[in-house]
This record gives sequence, structure tokens and C-alpha cells, in this order.
Amino acid sequence: MTDDIPATDDRDPALVIESAVAHALRLARTWPAWDGRPIAAGDRVYTPHKAIRRLGDHLVDHLAELEARLAGQTPPPDHWHASAVTTPADLAAFTAADLDEAGSRLTRLARIWSLRLHSLDAERLDRVEGDAWTLRQVAFHLGSTFYADAVGDLTPRHQPRV
Repeated sequence: MTDDIPATDDRDPALVIESAVAHALRLARTWPAWDGRPIAAGDRVYTPHKAIRRLGDHLVDHLAELEARLAGQTPPPDHWHASAVTTPADLAAFTAADLDEAGSRLTRLARIWSLRLHSLDAERLDRVEGDAWTLRQVAFHLGSTFYADAVGDLTPRHQPRV
């Protein structure tokens, strides 16, 4: 892995992921107010759909890695365009229906992660395998709220009347 090694602590790694998804969905409740303009974050831009897509893709990508490693296989190569690409679908309005679908999708993915991580003991979670992150480090990496935070809280702010 080329990214910085994720820090871990004594929190349950499944709860780290579940908390990140819950945080993203709390913010996403404000995204139907999005004005349609992409939001800059570093050298990338984000939209509500892109944040949801990236969070889901990130969970799926590392789930494929986890399952391959547990099966003694080489994880699939990473060919994601990730957040370097903003698709036409990413630019669509974010509706209440989109929020509902995102909630169903992301909570199910978080639940799959939770069930899988709870099936592993501490030795397996912390086992070093070559230069790969431990499975605990992968879980803590997935605890990042970057994508949702890039869009942020879009609660409409009331302007004072003059």
C-alpha cells in the first residue's frame, strides 16, 4: 500500500466503519439542498452523489481485498478512477429518494463489514502480511469521513433580512 499507514486504537474496528457511515448519512440528510455546483476539496471536486459513490466504492474495494486475503488469494488489482473522475451522474441533483437509496446501500455495506470483522479474532485482525496493511488498519482506513466532509453540511443558512 502506498498511502500512509492508518492509525488504530482500542475501538472496535467494525464500529469505526459503522460510525463513519452514520456520519456520512447525517451529513447527506442536508444534501437535497445542494445548489448543483461541485465543491472543491484540495485538487478534486465533490458532489453529494460523488461522495456517496466514493464511500460505497471504497467499502466494496476493501471488502474485496479483505475477502481475498482471508481466502488466501491475492486481492484484485485496483483500477478505480476514484475521486479523480466526476461522472455525469455525480452532477445530478441529490434528492430525498437518493438519500434513501444511499442509506440502504451504505448501512448494508457497513453491516457486512461489521459481521465479517466480528468473525475475526485480534490475531487475524493484526496479522502482518507482507507490505499490506493489517485488516484492522484497513478497517480504520475505512473510518475516514473525508468524502462526506468534502461536501459537508449543506443545511440552508438563513440570511438576516435588511
